[in-house]
Amino acid sequence: MSDNYLPLDKSWLSFEQVKNLLQFEQQLSISLTAEEEIVKCRHYLDDKLKGPDELFYGINTGFGFLQNVRINKDELQQLQQNLLQSHACGMGEEVPVEIVKLMLMLKIKSLSYGHSGVGIDLVKRLIEMYNNNVLPVVYTQGSLGASGDLAPLSHLSLPLIGLGEVLYNGTKYKANEINERLGWQPLKLQSKEGLALINGTQFMSAYGMYNLIHAERLIKWADIISAISFDAFDCVEDCLHPRIHSIRAHKGQVSTAAVLRNLLEGSEIRSVNKKQVQDPYSFRCIPQVHGATKDTFDHVLNVILQEVNSVTDNPNIFPDDDLILSGGNFHGQPLALVLDFLAIAMSELANISERRSFQLLSGQRGLSLFLVKDPGLHSGLMIPQYTAAGIVSENKQLCTPASVDSISSSNNQEDHVSMGANAATKCLRVIRNVEKVLAIELLTAAQALEFKRPLKSSPAIEEIVSKFRKEVSFNDADRVLHDDIIKAVKFLRLKP
Repeated sequence: MSDNYLPLDKSWLSFEQVKNLLQFEQQLSISLTAEEEIVKCRHYLDDKLKGPDELFYGINTGFGFLQNVRINKDELQQLQQNLLQSHACGMGEEVPVEIVKLMLMLKIKSLSYGHSGVGIDLVKRLIEMYNNNVLPVVYTQGSLGASGDLAPLSHLSLPLIGLGEVLYNGTKYKANEINERLGWQPLKLQSKEGLALINGTQFMSAYGMYNLIHAERLIKWADIISAISFDAFDCVEDCLHPRIHSIRAHKGQVSTAAVLRNLLEGSEIRSVNKKQVQDPYSFRCIPQVHGATKDTFDHVLNVILQEVNSVTDNPNIFPDDDLILSGGNFHGQPLALVLDFLAIAMSELANISERRSFQLLSGQRGLSLFLVKDPGLHSGLMIPQYTAAGIVSENKQLCTPASVDSISSSNNQEDHVSMGANAATKCLRVIRNVEKVLAIELLTAAQALEFKRPLKSSPAIEEIVSKFRKEVSFNDADRVLHDDIIKAVKFLRLKP
């Protein structure tokens, strides 16, 4: 098998594998073991339904409050078809294509365990969709984060039965058009298949993974940019001394101090005697603040990795134990809590970043007021800080936890929901905002560093600033700074 395939089965799926899937545009497959488990489970369910008229939720009953309505055997296929159509009620913006790809991958992964009762043809079609870049159009609104991500997963699944819309190589089509082009017949869903498709946490989990990928990148940039600001503001290095961090040895704090020491190694600015005894918190407490975000990242990653390596539909089928059990693995509470936590932790990177930008503009430490040579005639970098402050304030509003909310649904059968989908989507908004604020600090810190000449910062920092200067030149006089900020954001999308 080509190295450019990610095989899915019960084996643990790592964060690196998920990142590589997107970065290297890998295709998907399932292992022979997974195929055998899927087929075994389907055969078990088919045999079970041939027996006495025992009720199994969502297999031969209605859904939610309609759980006690028995469905005739000759209507089981129609039941699943109806389920996808009635639950495809998504609204809002379209989900980014990379997240849709992760949703497809994670749905295949969950089904590969052989506890969901789907047929192998359904799983193979999902794989074909992914590998042929047929990506369903999914919407951001509609999931309560319990009973599974019902609305978004319904939109993800509609193309299987020839309905809905897809993006095919970047262009939007009706799903049936692409099915015909590729010679795919619409699937006739068997019992349980529709429910297995839309019960699950793949919308929340995909957002979670996508958020973590970008959070990891921005955390690294936050350290680098703060080191540039640290030197530009002529800060005292005592706050980075390893002895300080050895007596409050939070992992993230210790590592952040070490990262900054390494970044600043060899700086001429650092070697100049400082007039001040200590610096504002936004510089002095970088290890403590950035470090806490890193520790939160690690916790969130552990929870989301556990989730993506789990089966989250309902009911769950255990052929070896002769059990079909109805439970609540679709409930998104673990995800809702950590996605709220990640949003809060990431927002703090922007919060402290904006404060450093503010200090750099204050006319202290040999820096010109607003970092321009002729303040008054020119406003310099005064207003980017306003923009950063407005974005930081928006993040504070977005960080109100979604997970503390719940609204009853399905005639009070589903009376506690996680709101994890809202936590997931607004967490991404926070992360995108953090990127903008860090870009503004980079713009500001690089400008401030020029006022330290002829002294140089460390070789590591000078190399980064030199690369940045190829995109954004020194600001000699007022110009449209929106353009500079956009270029700075694009610069941060490079791997640090």
